[in-house]
Amino acid sequence: MAHSARFTLAVAGTAALGVLLAWSPAPTAPLHRTLTDDDGFPIRNQTVIDRCSRCHVVDDEGRMSRVSYLRKSPEGWQLSIRRMMALHGARLNQEDAREIATYLANEQGLAPEEMRPGLFEVERRMDDHDYEGDSDVEFTCIQCHSMGRVMTQRRTKDEWSLVLATHRGLYPFVDFQAFRYAGPASEQDDPRHPMERAADHLSEAFPLETPEWSAWAATKRSPRLAGTWALSGYEPGRGPIFGTMTVHADPTNPDAFTTTATYVYAETGTRIQRSGQSNVYTGYQWRGRSNPGGDSELREVMFVERDQNVMHGRWFRGDYDEIGPDVTLRRASGATVAGVYPMALEQGGSVEVRVFGAGLSSATPADLDFGAGVTVRSVRGPSDGALDVSLAISPDADLGARDLYAFGSIVEGAIVVHDGVDRIEVTPKTGLARTGGAAFPKGYQTFDVIGWNDGPDGEPETDDDLKLGRVPASWHMEEYTAIYDDDDVDFVGTMGQDGVFTPAVDGPNGNRSGNRNNIGDVWVVGTHRTPTGEELSARAHLVVTVPLYIRFDPWRPIDDGRRPIGDDR
Repeated sequence: MAHSARFTLAVAGTAALGVLLAWSPAPTAPLHRTLTDDDGFPIRNQTVIDRCSRCHVVDDEGRMSRVSYLRKSPEGWQLSIRRMMALHGARLNQEDAREIATYLANEQGLAPEEMRPGLFEVERRMDDHDYEGDSDVEFTCIQCHSMGRVMTQRRTKDEWSLVLATHRGLYPFVDFQAFRYAGPASEQDDPRHPMERAADHLSEAFPLETPEWSAWAATKRSPRLAGTWALSGYEPGRGPIFGTMTVHADPTNPDAFTTTATYVYAETGTRIQRSGQSNVYTGYQWRGRSNPGGDSELREVMFVERDQNVMHGRWFRGDYDEIGPDVTLRRASGATVAGVYPMALEQGGSVEVRVFGAGLSSATPADLDFGAGVTVRSVRGPSDGALDVSLAISPDADLGARDLYAFGSIVEGAIVVHDGVDRIEVTPKTGLARTGGAAFPKGYQTFDVIGWNDGPDGEPETDDDLKLGRVPASWHMEEYTAIYDDDDVDFVGTMGQDGVFTPAVDGPNGNRSGNRNNIGDVWVVGTHRTPTGEELSARAHLVVTVPLYIRFDPWRPIDDGRRPIGDDR
Protein backbone atom coordinates (compact mmCIF):
# COMPACT_ATOMS: atom_id res chain seq x y z
CA MET A 1 0.00 0.00 0.00
CA ALA A 2 1.82 3.08 -1.24
CA HIS A 3 1.52 6.46 0.36
CA SER A 4 2.94 9.90 -0.38
CA ALA A 5 6.11 10.61 1.59
CA ARG A 6 4.42 13.73 2.84
CA PHE A 7 1.33 11.94 4.13
CA THR A 8 1.54 12.40 7.89
CA LEU A 9 -0.73 11.78 10.79
CA ALA A 10 -0.93 14.51 13.36
CA VAL A 11 -2.70 11.95 15.54
CA ALA A 12 0.41 9.79 15.68
CA GLY A 13 2.68 12.73 16.28
CA THR A 14 1.18 13.97 19.55
CA ALA A 15 1.03 12.44 23.01
CA ALA A 16 -2.09 12.58 25.15
CA LEU A 17 -2.66 15.89 26.87
CA GLY A 18 -3.23 14.65 30.41
CA VAL A 19 -0.92 17.00 32.23
CA LEU A 20 -1.94 19.99 30.12
CA LEU A 21 -5.66 19.54 30.38
CA ALA A 22 -5.89 18.98 34.12
CA TRP A 23 -6.14 21.71 36.70
CA SER A 24 -2.74 23.32 37.22
CA PRO A 25 -1.23 25.25 40.14
CA ALA A 26 -0.41 28.91 39.87
CA PRO A 27 2.64 29.22 37.59
CA THR A 28 5.99 30.58 38.60
CA ALA A 29 6.25 34.30 37.89
CA PRO A 30 7.19 34.79 34.22
CA LEU A 31 10.75 35.74 33.34
CA HIS A 32 10.58 38.12 30.38
CA ARG A 33 14.01 37.73 28.88
CA THR A 34 15.60 37.17 25.50
CA LEU A 35 18.72 35.40 24.32
CA THR A 36 21.59 37.29 22.80
CA ASP A 37 23.28 34.08 21.63
CA ASP A 38 22.91 30.32 21.94
CA ASP A 39 24.06 30.21 25.55
CA GLY A 40 20.84 28.60 26.69
CA PHE A 41 18.12 29.46 29.20
CA PRO A 42 18.95 29.58 32.92
CA ILE A 43 16.43 27.52 34.88
CA ARG A 44 14.80 29.56 37.67
CA ASN A 45 12.14 27.12 38.84
CA GLN A 46 13.24 25.21 41.92
CA THR A 47 11.00 22.21 41.22
CA VAL A 48 12.62 21.76 37.81
CA ILE A 49 16.04 21.97 39.41
CA ASP A 50 15.18 19.58 42.26
CA ARG A 51 13.46 16.97 40.11
CA CYS A 52 15.57 17.06 36.97
CA SER A 53 19.14 17.76 38.13
CA ARG A 54 19.81 14.11 38.99
CA CYS A 55 20.36 13.55 35.26
CA HIS A 56 20.60 17.10 33.88
CA VAL A 57 23.62 18.92 35.28
CA VAL A 58 23.19 22.57 36.31
CA ASP A 59 26.18 24.84 35.63
CA ASP A 60 27.29 27.99 37.45
CA GLU A 61 24.97 30.15 35.34
CA GLY A 62 21.91 28.06 36.12
CA ARG A 63 21.79 26.34 32.74
CA MET A 64 20.68 22.73 32.76
CA SER A 65 22.18 20.26 30.31
CA ARG A 66 19.83 19.48 27.41
CA VAL A 67 16.83 21.24 29.03
CA SER A 68 18.21 24.79 28.69
CA TYR A 69 18.95 24.47 24.99
CA LEU A 70 15.54 23.82 23.49
CA ARG A 71 12.03 25.25 23.23
CA LYS A 72 8.84 23.27 22.65
CA SER A 73 5.06 23.31 22.54
CA PRO A 74 3.27 22.31 25.77
CA GLU A 75 2.70 18.87 24.24
CA GLY A 76 6.40 18.58 23.47
CA TRP A 77 7.40 19.29 27.06
CA GLN A 78 4.78 16.89 28.34
CA LEU A 79 6.08 14.15 26.07
CA SER A 80 9.61 14.72 27.43
CA ILE A 81 8.37 14.43 31.02
CA ARG A 82 6.49 11.23 30.27
CA ARG A 83 9.51 9.75 28.54
CA MET A 84 11.69 10.58 31.54
CA MET A 85 9.22 8.76 33.77
CA ALA A 86 8.76 5.73 31.53
CA LEU A 87 12.33 5.15 30.39
CA HIS A 88 14.67 6.92 32.78
CA GLY A 89 13.21 6.33 36.22
CA ALA A 90 12.04 9.87 36.99
CA ARG A 91 9.54 9.79 39.86
CA LEU A 92 7.08 12.68 39.73
CA ASN A 93 3.73 13.24 41.33
CA GLN A 94 1.01 15.05 39.42
CA GLU A 95 1.63 18.42 41.04
CA ASP A 96 5.36 18.48 40.30
CA ALA A 97 4.83 17.25 36.73
CA ARG A 98 2.26 19.99 36.06
CA GLU A 99 4.48 22.68 37.54
CA ILE A 100 7.45 21.57 35.45
CA ALA A 101 5.40 21.40 32.25
CA THR A 102 3.85 24.81 32.94
CA TYR A 103 7.16 26.51 33.66
CA LEU A 104 8.95 25.11 30.62
CA ALA A 105 6.02 25.71 28.25
CA ASN A 106 5.76 29.32 29.41
CA GLU A 107 9.47 30.20 29.56
CA GLN A 108 10.80 27.98 26.76
CA GLY A 109 7.85 27.75 24.43
CA LEU A 110 7.15 28.99 20.92
CA ALA A 111 6.08 32.39 19.69
CA PRO A 112 2.68 32.52 17.94
CA GLU A 113 4.37 32.99 14.55
CA GLU A 114 6.51 29.91 15.18
CA MET A 115 3.60 27.79 16.36
CA ARG A 116 1.09 28.61 13.64
CA PRO A 117 2.57 26.39 10.85
CA GLY A 118 2.55 23.38 13.21
CA LEU A 119 -0.98 23.75 14.58
CA PHE A 120 -2.08 20.61 12.74
CA GLU A 121 0.17 18.66 15.09
CA VAL A 122 -1.25 19.84 18.40
CA GLU A 123 -4.82 19.96 17.03
CA ARG A 124 -4.44 16.30 16.06
CA ARG A 125 -5.44 16.67 12.45
CA MET A 126 -4.80 14.05 9.82
CA ASP A 127 -3.04 16.34 7.39
CA ASP A 128 -1.26 15.72 4.10
CA HIS A 129 1.26 18.35 5.11
CA ASP A 130 3.53 19.78 2.42
CA TYR A 131 6.77 20.75 4.15
CA GLU A 132 8.49 23.57 2.30
CA GLY A 133 11.99 22.80 3.61
CA ASP A 134 14.44 20.03 2.69
CA SER A 135 12.39 17.12 1.34
CA ASP A 136 15.12 14.57 2.13
CA VAL A 137 15.22 15.71 5.75
CA GLU A 138 11.44 15.53 5.85
CA PHE A 139 11.55 11.98 4.53
CA THR A 140 14.03 11.05 7.26
CA CYS A 141 11.79 12.44 10.02
CA ILE A 142 8.37 11.23 8.89
CA GLN A 143 9.36 7.58 8.88
CA CYS A 144 8.30 7.56 12.54
CA HIS A 145 6.28 10.70 13.25
CA SER A 146 4.78 13.72 11.56
CA MET A 147 6.88 16.70 10.50
CA GLY A 148 4.70 18.69 12.87
CA ARG A 149 6.57 17.10 15.80
CA VAL A 150 9.75 18.67 14.46
CA MET A 151 8.21 22.02 13.47
CA THR A 152 6.97 22.63 17.01
CA GLN A 153 10.49 22.57 18.51
CA ARG A 154 13.50 24.90 18.49
CA ARG A 155 17.04 23.81 19.42
CA THR A 156 20.69 24.75 19.13
CA LYS A 157 22.69 22.92 16.48
CA ASP A 158 24.41 20.79 19.12
CA GLU A 159 21.01 19.94 20.60
CA TRP A 160 19.60 18.93 17.21
CA SER A 161 22.58 16.57 16.81
CA LEU A 162 21.99 15.21 20.31
CA VAL A 163 18.31 14.55 19.71
CA LEU A 164 19.19 12.58 16.58
CA ALA A 165 21.69 10.59 18.62
CA THR A 166 18.98 10.03 21.24
CA HIS A 167 16.77 8.53 18.54
CA ARG A 168 19.52 6.07 17.65
CA GLY A 169 20.00 5.14 21.30
CA LEU A 170 16.34 4.66 22.17
CA TYR A 171 15.05 3.37 18.82
CA PRO A 172 17.85 1.44 17.05
CA PHE A 173 15.61 0.53 14.10
CA VAL A 174 15.89 4.11 12.84
CA ASP A 175 19.36 3.27 11.50
CA PHE A 176 17.63 1.10 8.92
CA GLN A 177 14.37 3.00 8.60
CA ALA A 178 15.57 6.61 8.41
CA PHE A 179 19.24 7.29 9.15
CA ARG A 180 20.93 4.74 6.91
CA TYR A 181 23.89 6.05 4.87
CA ALA A 182 23.03 6.03 1.17
CA GLY A 183 26.43 5.20 -0.31
CA PRO A 184 29.71 6.78 -1.41
CA ALA A 185 29.87 10.44 -2.36
CA SER A 186 30.44 9.59 -6.01
CA GLU A 187 26.91 8.18 -6.15
CA GLN A 188 25.15 11.04 -4.34
CA ASP A 189 24.34 14.67 -4.93
CA ASP A 190 24.90 15.32 -1.21
CA PRO A 191 27.64 13.21 0.45
CA ARG A 192 26.57 13.99 4.01
CA HIS A 193 25.13 11.30 6.24
CA PRO A 194 21.34 11.74 6.63
CA MET A 195 21.85 12.64 10.31
CA GLU A 196 24.39 15.32 9.43
CA ARG A 197 22.13 16.73 6.74
CA ALA A 198 19.17 16.74 9.12
CA ALA A 199 21.11 18.45 11.93
CA ASP A 200 22.41 21.12 9.53
CA HIS A 201 18.98 21.83 8.07
CA LEU A 202 17.00 21.74 11.31
CA SER A 203 19.42 24.00 13.17
CA GLU A 204 19.02 26.55 10.39
CA ALA A 205 15.25 26.16 9.93
CA PHE A 206 14.37 25.83 13.64
CA PRO A 207 17.11 27.49 15.72
CA LEU A 208 16.91 28.18 19.43
CA GLU A 209 17.20 31.93 19.03
CA THR A 210 14.74 33.69 16.73
CA PRO A 211 13.50 37.27 16.39
CA GLU A 212 9.94 36.00 16.82
CA TRP A 213 10.66 34.45 20.21
CA SER A 214 12.69 37.42 21.41
CA ALA A 215 9.80 39.74 20.58
CA TRP A 216 7.15 37.48 22.11
CA ALA A 217 9.15 36.78 25.29
CA ALA A 218 9.32 40.51 25.91
CA THR A 219 5.58 41.09 25.52
CA LYS A 220 3.88 37.84 26.57
CA ARG A 221 1.56 38.03 29.52
CA SER A 222 -1.38 36.21 31.02
CA PRO A 223 -4.34 36.58 28.64
CA ARG A 224 -7.48 38.41 29.68
CA LEU A 225 -10.20 36.19 28.31
CA ALA A 226 -13.04 36.47 30.83
CA GLY A 227 -16.38 37.26 29.26
CA THR A 228 -18.87 35.95 26.72
CA TRP A 229 -17.75 34.60 23.34
CA ALA A 230 -19.81 33.86 20.23
CA LEU A 231 -19.12 30.30 19.10
CA SER A 232 -19.24 28.96 15.55
CA GLY A 233 -17.83 25.76 14.16
CA TYR A 234 -18.24 22.65 12.08
CA GLU A 235 -18.20 18.96 12.95
CA PRO A 236 -17.76 16.39 10.17
CA GLY A 237 -20.86 14.24 9.90
CA ARG A 238 -23.00 16.67 11.89
CA GLY A 239 -22.54 20.04 10.21
CA PRO A 240 -22.37 23.63 11.50
CA ILE A 241 -22.61 24.51 15.19
CA PHE A 242 -23.44 27.87 16.78
CA GLY A 243 -23.67 29.09 20.35
CA THR A 244 -21.90 30.92 23.13
CA MET A 245 -19.18 30.21 25.66
CA THR A 246 -18.66 32.13 28.89
CA VAL A 247 -15.11 32.22 30.23
CA HIS A 248 -14.51 32.81 33.95
CA ALA A 249 -11.09 33.82 35.30
CA ASP A 250 -9.55 31.97 38.23
CA PRO A 251 -8.68 34.56 40.90
CA THR A 252 -5.78 32.40 42.14
CA ASN A 253 -4.14 31.75 38.77
CA PRO A 254 -4.10 34.29 35.92
CA ASP A 255 -3.56 31.56 33.32
CA ALA A 256 -6.46 29.33 34.45
CA PHE A 257 -10.11 29.56 33.45
CA THR A 258 -13.42 27.77 33.86
CA THR A 259 -15.97 27.71 31.06
CA THR A 260 -19.63 27.10 30.34
CA ALA A 261 -20.72 26.58 26.74
CA THR A 262 -24.08 26.12 25.06
CA TYR A 263 -24.35 25.42 21.35
CA VAL A 264 -26.71 23.90 18.84
CA TYR A 265 -26.20 21.70 15.79
CA ALA A 266 -27.96 23.85 13.21
CA GLU A 267 -29.11 20.99 10.98
CA THR A 268 -30.91 19.02 13.70
CA GLY A 269 -31.49 21.54 16.47
CA THR A 270 -29.68 19.30 18.97
CA ARG A 271 -28.57 21.46 21.90
CA ILE A 272 -25.38 20.76 23.85
CA GLN A 273 -24.23 22.15 27.19
CA ARG A 274 -20.67 21.83 28.40
CA SER A 275 -18.64 22.94 31.41
CA GLY A 276 -14.90 22.80 31.57
CA GLN A 277 -11.58 24.11 32.78
CA SER A 278 -8.48 25.20 30.95
CA ASN A 279 -5.01 26.66 31.15
CA VAL A 280 -3.35 29.00 28.67
CA TYR A 281 0.36 28.41 28.07
CA THR A 282 2.91 30.87 26.69
CA GLY A 283 0.23 33.54 26.70
CA TYR A 284 -1.83 32.15 23.80
CA GLN A 285 -2.02 28.32 23.79
CA TRP A 286 -5.39 27.23 25.22
CA ARG A 287 -5.53 23.67 26.56
CA GLY A 288 -8.81 22.64 28.15
CA ARG A 289 -11.16 19.82 28.97
CA SER A 290 -14.96 19.95 29.13
CA ASN A 291 -17.51 17.52 30.58
CA PRO A 292 -14.66 15.51 32.11
CA GLY A 293 -15.09 11.86 32.95
CA GLY A 294 -18.00 11.04 30.67
CA ASP A 295 -18.69 9.86 27.15
CA SER A 296 -19.14 13.47 26.07
CA GLU A 297 -15.72 14.61 27.29
CA LEU A 298 -13.84 16.77 24.82
CA ARG A 299 -10.32 18.17 24.90
CA GLU A 300 -9.86 21.72 23.72
CA VAL A 301 -6.79 22.88 21.80
CA MET A 302 -7.09 26.49 20.68
CA PHE A 303 -4.90 29.36 19.50
CA VAL A 304 -5.59 32.77 21.06
CA GLU A 305 -4.90 35.51 18.54
CA ARG A 306 -2.77 38.48 19.59
CA ASP A 307 -5.73 40.85 19.92
CA GLN A 308 -7.35 38.37 22.35
CA ASN A 309 -10.64 38.82 20.52
CA VAL A 310 -10.54 35.57 18.53
CA MET A 311 -9.71 31.97 19.49
CA HIS A 312 -9.79 29.01 17.11
CA GLY A 313 -8.85 25.34 17.05
CA ARG A 314 -10.32 21.89 17.66
CA TRP A 315 -12.31 20.19 20.37
CA PHE A 316 -11.90 16.42 20.17
CA ARG A 317 -12.45 13.22 22.09
CA GLY A 318 -9.53 11.81 24.04
CA ASP A 319 -10.15 8.21 23.01
CA TYR A 320 -10.84 8.90 19.33
CA ASP A 321 -8.96 12.01 18.25
CA GLU A 322 -10.71 12.05 14.88
CA ILE A 323 -14.11 12.86 16.44
CA GLY A 324 -14.96 16.47 17.29
CA PRO A 325 -15.62 19.94 15.84
CA ASP A 326 -13.47 22.77 14.55
CA VAL A 327 -14.39 25.87 16.51
CA THR A 328 -13.94 29.64 16.33
CA LEU A 329 -14.73 31.93 19.26
CA ARG A 330 -15.16 35.68 18.87
CA ARG A 331 -15.40 37.98 21.85
CA ALA A 332 -18.99 39.22 22.13
CA SER A 333 -19.36 42.97 22.36
CA GLY A 334 -23.02 43.84 22.44
CA ALA A 335 -24.96 41.93 19.80
CA THR A 336 -22.53 39.66 17.91
CA VAL A 337 -23.58 37.51 14.94
CA ALA A 338 -21.85 34.10 14.71
CA GLY A 339 -23.44 32.82 11.49
CA VAL A 340 -26.53 32.01 9.42
CA TYR A 341 -28.12 28.64 8.71
CA PRO A 342 -28.91 27.54 6.08
CA MET A 343 -26.13 29.38 4.34
CA ALA A 344 -26.79 28.29 0.72
CA LEU A 345 -29.92 30.00 -0.69
CA GLU A 346 -31.26 29.32 -4.19
CA GLN A 347 -32.44 32.04 -6.56
CA GLY A 348 -36.17 32.62 -6.79
CA GLY A 349 -37.12 31.05 -3.49
CA SER A 350 -38.49 31.97 -0.09
CA VAL A 351 -36.64 30.52 2.85
CA GLU A 352 -36.53 30.64 6.63
CA VAL A 353 -33.06 31.07 8.09
CA ARG A 354 -31.74 31.37 11.64
CA VAL A 355 -29.24 34.07 12.55
CA PHE A 356 -27.12 32.81 15.44
CA GLY A 357 -25.00 34.86 17.80
CA ALA A 358 -24.46 36.24 21.28
CA GLY A 359 -26.48 38.99 22.90
CA LEU A 360 -28.86 39.29 19.96
CA SER A 361 -31.81 41.59 20.54
CA SER A 362 -35.14 41.95 18.77
CA ALA A 363 -34.79 43.44 15.30
CA THR A 364 -36.85 44.70 12.38
CA PRO A 365 -36.34 43.79 8.71
CA ALA A 366 -34.57 47.12 8.25
CA ASP A 367 -31.93 46.09 10.80
CA LEU A 368 -30.68 43.16 8.67
CA ASP A 369 -29.19 43.70 5.22
CA PHE A 370 -28.11 40.75 3.03
CA GLY A 371 -27.49 42.87 -0.07
CA ALA A 372 -29.24 43.40 -3.38
CA GLY A 373 -31.70 40.72 -4.46
CA VAL A 374 -32.29 39.39 -0.93
CA THR A 375 -35.35 40.82 0.83
CA VAL A 376 -35.91 40.46 4.58
CA ARG A 377 -39.64 39.88 5.02
CA SER A 378 -39.85 39.36 8.77
CA VAL A 379 -37.72 38.87 11.88
CA ARG A 380 -38.85 36.99 14.98
CA GLY A 381 -37.14 36.44 18.28
CA PRO A 382 -34.60 36.13 19.64
CA SER A 383 -35.45 32.56 20.65
CA ASP A 384 -32.78 30.28 22.15
CA GLY A 385 -30.18 32.89 21.25
CA ALA A 386 -31.12 33.11 17.56
CA LEU A 387 -33.32 35.24 15.29
CA ASP A 388 -35.77 33.54 12.93
CA VAL A 389 -35.67 35.44 9.64
CA SER A 390 -37.88 35.05 6.55
CA LEU A 391 -36.08 35.85 3.27
CA ALA A 392 -37.10 36.14 -0.37
CA ILE A 393 -34.41 35.59 -2.99
CA SER A 394 -34.96 37.35 -6.31
CA PRO A 395 -34.87 35.08 -9.40
CA ASP A 396 -32.23 37.35 -10.92
CA ALA A 397 -30.15 37.90 -7.78
CA ASP A 398 -26.45 37.78 -8.59
CA LEU A 399 -24.72 34.49 -7.78
CA GLY A 400 -22.11 34.56 -5.04
CA ALA A 401 -21.38 35.02 -1.36
CA ARG A 402 -23.12 37.86 0.49
CA ASP A 403 -22.12 39.74 3.60
CA LEU A 404 -24.70 40.33 6.33
CA TYR A 405 -24.88 43.77 7.90
CA ALA A 406 -26.49 43.55 11.34
CA PHE A 407 -26.19 45.30 14.69
CA GLY A 408 -23.54 47.68 13.44
CA SER A 409 -21.09 45.13 12.06
CA ILE A 410 -20.44 43.02 8.96
CA VAL A 411 -20.45 39.20 8.81
CA GLU A 412 -18.47 38.31 5.71
CA GLY A 413 -19.82 35.54 3.47
CA ALA A 414 -22.84 34.93 5.71
CA ILE A 415 -24.88 33.41 2.86
CA VAL A 416 -24.30 32.14 -0.69
CA VAL A 417 -26.84 32.78 -3.46
CA HIS A 418 -26.81 30.02 -6.11
CA ASP A 419 -28.92 28.49 -8.87
CA GLY A 420 -28.61 24.80 -7.93
CA VAL A 421 -26.16 22.06 -7.00
CA ASP A 422 -24.04 21.34 -10.09
CA ARG A 423 -21.66 18.80 -8.60
CA ILE A 424 -20.66 17.24 -5.30
CA GLU A 425 -17.50 16.00 -3.65
CA VAL A 426 -16.90 13.58 -0.80
CA THR A 427 -14.59 14.84 1.93
CA PRO A 428 -12.01 13.92 2.96
CA LYS A 429 -10.85 12.70 -0.44
CA THR A 430 -8.60 10.15 1.25
CA GLY A 431 -9.69 8.70 4.59
CA LEU A 432 -8.02 6.43 7.12
CA ALA A 433 -9.68 4.07 9.58
CA ARG A 434 -8.23 1.44 11.94
CA THR A 435 -9.68 -1.93 12.87
CA GLY A 436 -10.25 -2.52 16.56
CA GLY A 437 -12.64 -3.53 19.26
CA ALA A 438 -10.91 -6.71 20.44
CA ALA A 439 -7.50 -5.64 21.74
CA PHE A 440 -7.28 -2.02 20.58
CA PRO A 441 -9.71 0.88 20.09
CA LYS A 442 -11.29 1.37 16.69
CA GLY A 443 -10.33 4.36 14.58
CA TYR A 444 -13.39 5.74 12.79
CA GLN A 445 -13.61 7.89 9.67
CA THR A 446 -16.38 10.40 9.00
CA PHE A 447 -17.27 11.58 5.50
CA ASP A 448 -19.37 14.49 4.23
CA VAL A 449 -20.93 15.25 0.86
CA ILE A 450 -20.28 18.87 -0.08
CA GLY A 451 -22.33 20.60 -2.77
CA TRP A 452 -20.83 22.96 -5.34
CA ASN A 453 -22.27 25.44 -7.80
CA ASP A 454 -20.33 26.28 -10.97
CA GLY A 455 -20.59 30.00 -10.22
CA PRO A 456 -21.18 32.96 -12.54
CA ASP A 457 -19.04 31.56 -15.37
CA GLY A 458 -20.95 28.26 -15.44
CA GLU A 459 -17.71 26.28 -15.66
CA PRO A 460 -16.83 23.60 -13.09
CA GLU A 461 -13.69 23.74 -10.96
CA THR A 462 -12.80 27.35 -11.66
CA ASP A 463 -12.00 30.14 -9.23
CA ASP A 464 -15.57 31.45 -9.05
CA ASP A 465 -17.16 28.14 -8.01
CA LEU A 466 -19.44 28.43 -4.98
CA LYS A 467 -19.15 26.05 -2.03
CA LEU A 468 -22.64 25.29 -0.74
CA GLY A 469 -21.79 23.20 2.32
CA ARG A 470 -23.17 19.81 3.36
CA VAL A 471 -26.02 18.38 1.30
CA PRO A 472 -28.17 15.30 2.08
CA ALA A 473 -26.73 12.06 0.74
CA SER A 474 -26.99 8.29 0.78
CA TRP A 475 -23.88 6.16 1.23
CA HIS A 476 -22.43 2.86 0.08
CA MET A 477 -19.03 1.25 -0.52
CA GLU A 478 -17.48 -0.20 -3.66
CA GLU A 479 -14.40 -2.33 -4.14
CA TYR A 480 -11.12 -0.53 -4.70
CA THR A 481 -9.76 -3.22 -6.96
CA ALA A 482 -6.06 -3.87 -6.41
CA ILE A 483 -5.82 -7.63 -7.08
CA TYR A 484 -7.90 -10.30 -8.78
CA ASP A 485 -10.93 -11.35 -6.72
CA ASP A 486 -10.40 -8.48 -4.30
CA ASP A 487 -12.88 -8.78 -1.42
CA ASP A 488 -12.01 -5.94 0.95
CA VAL A 489 -15.48 -4.42 0.74
CA ASP A 490 -16.92 -7.53 2.41
CA PHE A 491 -14.65 -7.44 5.46
CA VAL A 492 -13.27 -3.99 6.32
CA GLY A 493 -16.40 -2.61 8.00
CA THR A 494 -19.70 -0.84 7.44
CA MET A 495 -20.69 2.54 6.08
CA GLY A 496 -23.50 4.24 7.98
CA GLN A 497 -26.03 6.54 6.38
CA ASP A 498 -24.77 9.27 8.71
CA GLY A 499 -21.44 9.29 6.85
CA VAL A 500 -19.54 7.46 9.59
CA PHE A 501 -17.47 4.42 8.62
CA THR A 502 -17.21 1.84 11.41
CA PRO A 503 -14.25 -0.52 10.93
CA ALA A 504 -14.41 -4.25 11.58
CA VAL A 505 -12.81 -6.02 14.53
CA ASP A 506 -9.01 -6.26 14.77
CA GLY A 507 -7.05 -9.48 14.54
CA PRO A 508 -7.10 -12.43 12.09
CA ASN A 509 -10.46 -13.35 10.57
CA GLY A 510 -11.01 -17.08 10.13
CA ASN A 511 -13.80 -16.41 7.63
CA ARG A 512 -11.44 -14.61 5.28
CA SER A 513 -9.09 -16.40 2.89
CA GLY A 514 -5.65 -16.86 4.41
CA ASN A 515 -6.99 -15.97 7.87
CA ARG A 516 -6.21 -12.34 7.04
CA ASN A 517 -6.96 -9.25 9.07
CA ASN A 518 -9.95 -7.09 8.14
CA ILE A 519 -7.89 -4.46 6.37
CA GLY A 520 -7.92 -3.16 2.81
CA ASP A 521 -8.96 -0.37 0.44
CA VAL A 522 -12.47 0.61 -0.62
CA TRP A 523 -14.28 3.44 -2.35
CA VAL A 524 -16.78 5.34 -0.24
CA VAL A 525 -19.54 6.64 -2.52
CA GLY A 526 -21.95 9.44 -1.65
CA THR A 527 -25.05 10.17 -3.74
CA HIS A 528 -27.14 13.34 -3.59
CA ARG A 529 -30.56 13.66 -5.22
CA THR A 530 -31.37 17.19 -6.40
CA PRO A 531 -34.89 18.67 -6.15
CA THR A 532 -35.35 17.88 -9.86
CA GLY A 533 -34.60 14.19 -9.25
CA GLU A 534 -31.10 14.17 -10.73
CA GLU A 535 -28.62 11.94 -8.90
CA LEU A 536 -25.09 13.25 -8.37
CA SER A 537 -22.40 10.87 -7.09
CA ALA A 538 -18.82 11.23 -5.94
CA ARG A 539 -16.38 8.98 -4.14
CA ALA A 540 -13.40 9.02 -1.81
CA HIS A 541 -10.63 6.51 -1.17
CA LEU A 542 -10.72 4.85 2.26
CA VAL A 543 -7.76 2.93 3.67
CA VAL A 544 -8.63 0.58 6.53
CA THR A 545 -5.47 -0.46 8.31
CA VAL A 546 -4.26 -2.09 11.53
CA PRO A 547 -4.71 -0.60 15.01
CA LEU A 548 -2.33 2.01 16.37
CA TYR A 549 -0.10 -0.49 18.15
CA ILE A 550 2.61 1.94 19.30
CA ARG A 551 1.47 4.51 21.85
CA PHE A 552 3.86 6.15 24.27
CA ASP A 553 1.74 5.71 27.38
CA PRO A 554 3.50 4.93 30.68
CA TRP A 555 0.77 3.25 32.70
CA ARG A 556 3.00 2.55 35.71
CA PRO A 557 1.61 3.86 39.00
CA ILE A 558 3.41 6.79 40.55
CA ASP A 559 4.53 7.20 44.15
CA ASP A 560 1.38 8.74 45.56
CA GLY A 561 -0.88 6.09 44.03
CA ARG A 562 -2.59 8.45 41.60
CA ARG A 563 -2.90 7.84 37.89
CA PRO A 564 0.32 8.30 35.90
CA ILE A 565 0.80 11.55 34.09
CA GLY A 566 -1.23 11.38 30.88
CA ASP A 567 -3.32 8.38 31.97
CA ASP A 568 -6.79 9.26 30.66
CA ARG A 569 -8.53 5.96 31.28
